[in-house]
Amino acid sequence: MTDRISYAICKMVQFYSQESHVNIHDTNHFLKVWGYAMAIGKEEGLDPKTQETLELAAIAHDIACPLCREKYGNTNGKYQEKEGIPLTREFYQEFDLPKEELDRICFIVGHHHTYDLVDGIDYQIMLEADFLVNSDESQMSIETIKNFRDKVFKTKTGIKLLNDLYYLDEE
Repeated sequence: MTDRISYAICKMVQFYSQESHVNIHDTNHFLKVWGYAMAIGKEEGLDPKTQETLELAAIAHDIACPLCREKYGNTNGKYQEKEGIPLTREFYQEFDLPKEELDRICFIVGHHHTYDLVDGIDYQIMLEADFLVNSDESQMSIETIKNFRDKVFKTKTGIKLLNDLYYLDEE
């Protein structure tokens, strides 16, 4: 198999192409989240295994969205978390990942809308990367963005990116 990350990206684009009416949005969203996750992880000095785990989780983090639209009529975060774990496990089945790494990827995908009890830097960065993208896509107010930053963001890189994107003071 080629590089796991590039292969996962191509596979996820193909996965989303099955849902034509939101294919471009879902594809662009996961690519932006992956890009931020990759950059934050590298800037924060993650070891290669944790970096790969983070990036593979970021690529698949919204894998449940098509199913949630069909099954529930929306992509509520709690539904994504519930449905995402088995879909992620199946998606990465052919990757020959160590069980521990696959379990961690599934855990992050299954908790990427849960902001308390964060148990690792990979999970923390996933939350930050997803918020960096969602804050723009959802056109959140500056007050909401600042509040989320102050309550959830922990990495120096994530905080700096958010502050730079929204011209926020380093408070």
